[in-house]
Formats: sequence, C-alpha cells, structure tokens
Amino acid sequence: MLNVPTLWMVFVVNFSALGLIWAYVTRSYPKFEAARYWMASAFVGAAGSLTALVRLFVDSPIPLVFGAAGIMAASCLAAMGIQRFYDRPVHLRLMLTTGILSLAGVVIFMVGFDQMQLRMLFYTVGQGLPLVLSLRLLLSPPEGRVSPGARLSGIVILSIIGIFVIRAVGNMLGYDFSARAGGQTHAVMVLVLLFLSMTLNFGFLLMAMDRLRNEVADLALLDDLTGVANRRHLLQRLSEECARSERSGEPFSLLVIDLDGFKTINDTYGHAAGDACLQHFTLMAQTRLRPGDMLARTGGDEFCVVLPSSSMREGARIARRILEVCRQDAAGCAGNDIPIAISIGVAEWDRGIGQFPDRLIAHADHALYAAKKNGKNDFAVYDPAPPLSPEPVEAARNFA
Repeated sequence: MLNVPTLWMVFVVNFSALGLIWAYVTRSYPKFEAARYWMASAFVGAAGSLTALVRLFVDSPIPLVFGAAGIMAASCLAAMGIQRFYDRPVHLRLMLTTGILSLAGVVIFMVGFDQMQLRMLFYTVGQGLPLVLSLRLLLSPPEGRVSPGARLSGIVILSIIGIFVIRAVGNMLGYDFSARAGGQTHAVMVLVLLFLSMTLNFGFLLMAMDRLRNEVADLALLDDLTGVANRRHLLQRLSEECARSERSGEPFSLLVIDLDGFKTINDTYGHAAGDACLQHFTLMAQTRLRPGDMLARTGGDEFCVVLPSSSMREGARIARRILEVCRQDAAGCAGNDIPIAISIGVAEWDRGIGQFPDRLIAHADHALYAAKKNGKNDFAVYDPAPPLSPEPVEAARNFA
C-alpha cells in the first residue's frame, strides 16, 4: 500500500535536492540564466509540496490553496527556464495571467462552490499550459538540432501532460483523483509524477551540460582578444574547404593580412594600445566580409580570411574592400588616434594544393611579402613563377 503523506514528503526532499543542485550550477555559471529559473522552480515546488502535505493533517482549505499555487508556479518557472535556455524572452505576463486565473478557479470551486471536477480542471490547466507552450522549443529548437536532453525533457513533458489529461477526464467521469480524496489511485499518480519530475530535471541537466560543453568547445576555437577564430579553427576550416574543392573542383580563396608597423605601435604606445588596434581592425574587417567568410587571428598581428567558393578575382575584391575601410579610418584619425595600415596577400586554391592547406597559406604568404615589398598598405595576389622555357635548338648547338 502506497502511503500518500510519505510520497509527498519524498516530493519535498526531491525538489529541495534538485534546488540545491541548480543553486550550485547557478553559482558556478552565473551567466547561465536558465539555471536560476530551474532552481526557483525546484524550491517553489518543494514549498508547494510541503504546504500540500500540511493539508493532510489540517482540516482547512488554505494549505491546499497555497500548495496548488506553489505547484503551478513551479511549472511556470520551469517553462520560463526553457525559454531563457533558448534565449527567448520570458512570457511573464502570460505566465502570471495563467497562474492567477487558474488559482482563482481553484479557490472559487473549492471555497465558493465545492465542485471537484472544475477545481481540478483549473488546477490541471495551471500546471500543464506553461509546459505545453515550451514543447515547441524543446522538440523544434531555433538552431535546428535537438539535443538528447531536450528530447528527453520533451518526452517527459508529454508524459506529464498525459497524466494530467487522464486525471482531468477521470474527474469529469466521476472519479475523484484529488488530494482530498486520497486513495491508492491518487497515490499512484503522485508516485508517477514524482518520477517524471525527477526525470524532467535530469533532462534539464543534460541540456545544461550540452550547452556548457559546446561553449567550452567554442572557446577552444576562438581568439581570446578579438573573439574571432583562432589558428586551430582556421586550419580545421581550411582542411574542410580543401577537401570540398578537391571533390567539386570549385576554388576558394585565402587572404593573409598583416598590420604594418605593429611593433612600432607596441613600442611607442604600449601593448594595451596594440591590443586595442587589433580589436579595432577586427571590427572594421568584419564589416567588409560576406556571410560565410571566416576571419581568424593566427597570432600576433597576423590574420587570415577564408573566402568559400571565391575565385582570385573575388578574393582581390574583398581584399580591396578591407584595405579601403582601413585607409578611410586612418584618414579620419586625429589627436591620439592610431592609424592602422595593413598589407594583404591573396591566393586561390588549385589542384596542385590538393588537401594540404599549408601550401595555400604559403602561397598567400608569398603574395603578402610581395605587397610589403611594394611599399606596404596594399595587397598583392599570388602569381606562381612561369616554368623556365627551353633554350632554342640553334643556340644549344652553337654552345656545343
């Protein structure tokens, strides 16, 4: 025989433990806003369960009303956490309206008119509607990839909604599945909801782990100072583009960029000013790139730009655009402003490069040296030296 008070006490302990876990996650990752809502959901759910437990020992509807309010608020907070997880605005007004109307219905049909069926219907709507509204984000997220944690959370919410529907339909058919009635049926439902609540929070934890793991992976591929791709990310992208071009025969281009006189800037104005110049150049260059182009900082004052599906002519046009924005910015410098000048080398993938991105980088470097040799603050394209032509036959005979 299942003991209802014991199950509600397990609910209290379970929600409290989950709240402590989310509190630790919130403290460790303060920018992870969804954890705050899930922490609040767990603690509010624990308080609501404890209040509902008091109702079993106190002959008054007040604890049951506060318990219902706590459980419905926990559902709203869980749904708001899902919205923040996917960087969506919290529908606070909708959640408050749903909660207030549902709670009002519970109070009216508990205190004013003792109608168990309608009371449980309002209670079910207050619990279930916020979770239903969050299903689309879990099962069809904006980025298009459903994580295992989101899939598990979606399945659990569907199961919880199924329990709510069974409870509401059963009440409408004359079966009392409310906390007042108690009984084994109510105890089984409490046990199932307890299990599903634990599993739902486990799904949220998997979502959080997947998000944090992806953020760590992104940080490993980004430059700390400028926020653009680093050398590791660049080499990965170049390997992918080389393999794609070798399969399709479609070329792509690479720009290698160097800030002219950067050592002088560091020596004259200090490394903080040099870092500011690197950040400023990054912002200017990104305004002249197309969607899909990748800017990377390979070290020091050296940058690269990967231009997918771009010929040498298109690469030269992008190089000219980046060069022009830097020239315009330098022309407008005044006072303590530091003008930025750059040199750019442009190279295009060909069959001789194959799947070896270092060859393409070497070609772009060769063009960069040519641009610097020509006076800097300019760009040059890679032009392989023509093969040596054989000597005329008559000259060879005369030499003999």
